[in-house]
Amino acid sequence: MKNQYTSLSSRVFDAFNILFLLVLVSTMIIPFMNTFALAFSTNFASMQPGIVLWPKEFSIEGFSTVWNRMQLYLPFTNNVIVTVVGTIGHVLLCAMAGYVLVQPLLPGKKLMVSLILITMMVPGEAIMIPLYVVNKELGLLNTLSALIISGLVSGFSVLLMRNFFATVPIEMSESARMDGAGDMRIFFTMYLPLAKAGLATVTLFEFVSRWNQFTPALLYISDHSKYTLQIALKSLIIDTDSTSSNFIITTNVRMAGIVIALVPLIIIYPYVQKYFVKGIMIGANKE
Repeated sequence: MKNQYTSLSSRVFDAFNILFLLVLVSTMIIPFMNTFALAFSTNFASMQPGIVLWPKEFSIEGFSTVWNRMQLYLPFTNNVIVTVVGTIGHVLLCAMAGYVLVQPLLPGKKLMVSLILITMMVPGEAIMIPLYVVNKELGLLNTLSALIISGLVSGFSVLLMRNFFATVPIEMSESARMDGAGDMRIFFTMYLPLAKAGLATVTLFEFVSRWNQFTPALLYISDHSKYTLQIALKSLIIDTDSTSSNFIITTNVRMAGIVIALVPLIIIYPYVQKYFVKGIMIGANKE
């Protein structure tokens, strides 16, 4: 009797969990499908009220309008430059810093790690004005360099890479040094190949963060030709004014802009997701 009661309770609990997860997933999937359906609909069909999960009248005129007539290719290109250059620089610098922190003869390692942890506790809003002043004094306002340099190094990425490098046996680097290898050769030929999961995790986090960054672009950029994708989408989605006397921004145009912004993230994720779980588990341990 007791076993039957336990089995029934277990089935009810599992059913409740499945139902809860289905509801939770639907709150994420339905808006996503609605966005794609409206993006691939005609101007008139996209303006109809209600939620649609499939294009009523298939069309790509929304993409043509937002890409060519509204010149979304300009902020898209700016976003690609900032994201690619910034991500490569971020991964390389954080990996180098992590490599330094695993050196056995480095003095003050614990103090350095503590200082890095402190930087992770400082909210971005607290240093927003000082960063603006620094960029202004350096003449970086209204340049893509300001967005690339912003967040070029982060404490989380440094510690994550440090934890990955800490799993590499120190005897390997000592043996390489005895054979005449320097730190740069050891770093690039030994440590980086053994930390692919960490590199993929940092790359994914940084790529998504930079691709979606909004505050730095809003803070440092006022020149329309230097707008990044998220600033352009804000103007596209929130601005309800017509761009001309005979042109109205329809719903499919707005949704097409959102889909264009989502595509690079959808493309890159499958290539790094196999390293993602391993990277998160190792990176969760900061000490």
